[in-house]
Amino acid sequence: MSDQFPRPGGDNEPEKFPSRRDILRERQLRAAEEARKEDRRRAREQRRLAEEGAPTSQSFSALGQRPVYTAQQAPDENPHHDPLTTGTRSRRVAAERARVLKRRRNAKIRTGLIITVVIAVIALCVYIALGAISSSRSQTGALDYPGPGTGEVEVVVNPGDSGGAIGANLVKLGVVKSEDAFLQAWLDNAAANSLQPGTYILKKEMRAVDALAALLDPSNRSSNAITVPPGFTKAQVIERLSSFGNFSAEEVEAAMLDVAGIGLPAEADGNAEGWLAPGTYEVHSDDKPQDVIGEMVTAMKTKLDGLGVSEGQRQELLIKASILEREVNIEQYYPMVARVIENRLTQPQAETVGYLNMDSTVLYGVGKVGGVPTANEIADESNPYNTYKHKGLPPNPISSPSDLALESMLKPADGDWLYFVTVNLDTGETKFAATLAEQEKNRALFDQWCTDNPGKC
Repeated sequence: MSDQFPRPGGDNEPEKFPSRRDILRERQLRAAEEARKEDRRRAREQRRLAEEGAPTSQSFSALGQRPVYTAQQAPDENPHHDPLTTGTRSRRVAAERARVLKRRRNAKIRTGLIITVVIAVIALCVYIALGAISSSRSQTGALDYPGPGTGEVEVVVNPGDSGGAIGANLVKLGVVKSEDAFLQAWLDNAAANSLQPGTYILKKEMRAVDALAALLDPSNRSSNAITVPPGFTKAQVIERLSSFGNFSAEEVEAAMLDVAGIGLPAEADGNAEGWLAPGTYEVHSDDKPQDVIGEMVTAMKTKLDGLGVSEGQRQELLIKASILEREVNIEQYYPMVARVIENRLTQPQAETVGYLNMDSTVLYGVGKVGGVPTANEIADESNPYNTYKHKGLPPNPISSPSDLALESMLKPADGDWLYFVTVNLDTGETKFAATLAEQEKNRALFDQWCTDNPGKC
């Protein structure tokens, strides 16, 4: 078969196909040209990298290290490597490298811009804040006295007063120049919220910070607190209130009768006995007796409400609890004596036949607050509080009951006791009995104690 074919132009002169040797020579020429182009490209790339400070293949050689090539940059060590593709791969690698470098530069630029903006915003905020603080300080200084103050003035801080209320009162009394100055001092002092109610002696025209410091100093606070212990009678409260010198006994007695002024509820029937809650109360120089007594009555109503006692049950509970308070002085006996009181009142068929038989009520009726009633006092039927002669409860409470007494009467201990007797007035030791015979044995122990301790019974 012939390897000659007609020319495409249509003439009949045959054309020979290039031989294998010619094809190889052509490829080598092309490869050489591509290699020269690649060398020139690499030279340009190295110059650019040198300008940017990046390491080049020469710098690696100078350090005695072998340059690291990517798969596209590796020298042609494969005998089957086609030199015709070398230039194309190198150009792709170079283009990709350029894109990476460009992205890095752009990222650095963006990061730098963001950091710059954030720093600028923070700086602006700090500047504005410092300006506001400086302006506030300067304004506060203009609204404050230079101090240190002169003379003396009595300042009353009532329970629950806020910094604003205290500041307004100080301005009114001429202690500080403005409420704003005092409020600024209040906000700047972490101890301000620990300020105790009371009466303080301060100077006039003081700096606000000095006025607050004086209020926080316990040495400037006069002690005008009255304490009402559990078991105190109304007469004892009157005596203690009048002993302060702020009020006379007559003023306190009149205040006790001011039902509206002290907030006494209707079920008390005009008698504050039992409604004066035990506790400690601050007596201010500008207080009236009604203010202090009213605070006691309010405290008792709050306690009863907290225990869930209805208005119709409050007076009866106070009478029972007040008797319990006067009969017991040891905590463990409160629920047990409360059971005795309930059993005597609710079991009229029992040996006690509805009588409470309580010494404390007899003593209250004769104006005593301790000891043991005499035989004549127990026999006195004219005493309405003599529960040996009158069945049921006395007309009204006989003392101010504690929380424990109130709670014990609401939840007395379980037991069938009808009697109890304190066999040692010093220790308060008490014996309980369900029958009169057992009670008589226990009473003999008490009689023996009285014999051994003359003058105490």
